[in-house]
Amino acid sequence: MRWSLSGRAATETAIAHGVSWWLVQKALTLAATKLPNVDLLRPRMLGIDEHRFRSVRFFKDPETSLWKRIEPWMTTIVDLDTGQILGVVDGRDHTGVGAWLIKRPLEWRLGVQVVAIDPSAAFRKALRMWLPRTAVSVDHFHLIQLANQALTEVRQQLSHQVRGRRGRAVDPAWAHRMLLLRASDTLSDRARAKLETVFATDDPTRKLKAAWDVKEQVRMLLRTGSLEDAELAKEELERLVKESNQPETTRLWRTICRWWKEIEVLIVTGATTGKVEANNTSIKHIKRTGRGFVNSANYTTRIMLRSAARTAVNHP
Repeated sequence: MRWSLSGRAATETAIAHGVSWWLVQKALTLAATKLPNVDLLRPRMLGIDEHRFRSVRFFKDPETSLWKRIEPWMTTIVDLDTGQILGVVDGRDHTGVGAWLIKRPLEWRLGVQVVAIDPSAAFRKALRMWLPRTAVSVDHFHLIQLANQALTEVRQQLSHQVRGRRGRAVDPAWAHRMLLLRASDTLSDRARAKLETVFATDDPTRKLKAAWDVKEQVRMLLRTGSLEDAELAKEELERLVKESNQPETTRLWRTICRWWKEIEVLIVTGATTGKVEANNTSIKHIKRTGRGFVNSANYTTRIMLRSAARTAVNHP
């Protein structure tokens, strides 16, 4: 077989790039062994959240011939005081997080006072098992997201009920759907007037306005500064949910009740997963720069090194 000059040059270039990448990864792996031992740190507050390691994959089971959807998730554990990533584990269930926590020394685990998570029953289960004395805070962004989702579902149901179709640009509720999700205290007078028009002309059942009131009350509840005020806001929320009498708002109310202890911790401590989300954004940049990763160990190495370097600069 004869090689053309251009083909040989391309092959040599590809081999050179492969060797360069291998040398870089080898240097990074060696550097990772010199990172500070996590067990020697004494974090006071932790944040836990998941992110996708790779895109969704479909695999065919050879026995059943059925296709299975595999979502390769990984969970990030962050020190909320410094923003440093302490660990990255496979999956987003209680098993991976629990296995990572049980490896930490008892003194380390007893030193953790608060852990912030999204409304994930799996994460809460792991914390109850391995950090039973630690207060758990639920992130306010995810709760508001659930309230916005309930409002959106009500709007969509209303369109099908009244018009028998999905919303269109000519429908006021659809045209101003983003205003419905905005915080009421950030709306201008013009925006408020638009919302009043929506409720007056495109909400014959008043269900949309009722769901909007519930959404705003959830926001108000999460902004309270004391447990007493939060309890009063919760009572008002219950009244609005009963008046709304819709499955979407009732489901939201049940979620609030199931996570009420964690909401109280949020109000008292203010602990959120904000720094975890910031790290997940940096992780996305790592994936884009590397054009994606196949080896989870190499992927984790780069995440830990980047995080440690940034922490050393910001918290010398």
